[in-house]
Amino acid sequence: MTHAWLLALAALPSLAGAAEGGFALEEANADVSNLASLQRGARNFVNYCLGCHSAKYMRYSQLGEDLALTEDELSANLMFTGSRVYDTMDTAMPAEKARQWFGNAPPDLSLIVRSRGADYVYTFLRAFYADPSRPTGVNNAVLPGTAMPHVLAGLQGLQRPRYEQVTGEDGHATEHLVGLEAGVPGELPAAAYDSFVRDTVAFLEYVAEPHKAKRLSLGVWVILFLLMFTAFTWFLYKEYWKDVK
Repeated sequence: MTHAWLLALAALPSLAGAAEGGFALEEANADVSNLASLQRGARNFVNYCLGCHSAKYMRYSQLGEDLALTEDELSANLMFTGSRVYDTMDTAMPAEKARQWFGNAPPDLSLIVRSRGADYVYTFLRAFYADPSRPTGVNNAVLPGTAMPHVLAGLQGLQRPRYEQVTGEDGHATEHLVGLEAGVPGELPAAAYDSFVRDTVAFLEYVAEPHKAKRLSLGVWVILFLLMFTAFTWFLYKEYWKDVK
């Protein structure tokens, strides 16, 4: 099962706390040190993204090593395009076919979280809502006017927008999106869908920086060493100068 469900992510603007339309971003709380989360995220990416998108900076062999997966497990669960274990995670969709369907070739997602931010990607994938005026029947609160269809609607369901009237300085009243609410239910409860997206974002964050978890872990030991060294230096200083009046 493959879907082009992250097509528009490369076009997302990089803002820290709010989306392009002023929609507040929610914290992804993705944990790249959670091995089970990364394994689920890899499954989500392969099943729902890799049919159209690639992760050209990640090799299956490195994925297996980092996520504690054997070559047999990789072949059975994550390698469906005839790739070899040392190949990169390339999409099976020809670029020309992608252009015919979407107008542009779907972007590589290797660095999407690093360039746009985990919170942005997490909120974007949860912010689709019904909009009959759009060609796809949906819009997105994070990226208004997105051309991406809500291909995860089967899992999340279809949310409804909530508007309020805002009067501008010219006295003209317009509708302003203030939130989303439950509409047509999907296969997953809201909490389960949030976990699904969080695992996927965690995997994309890992792909963008495979050694992040090790770097963070090493950083703790470096700080502890510096604190111990500082204490040792202070006691040594006191010892040298204790007889100086």
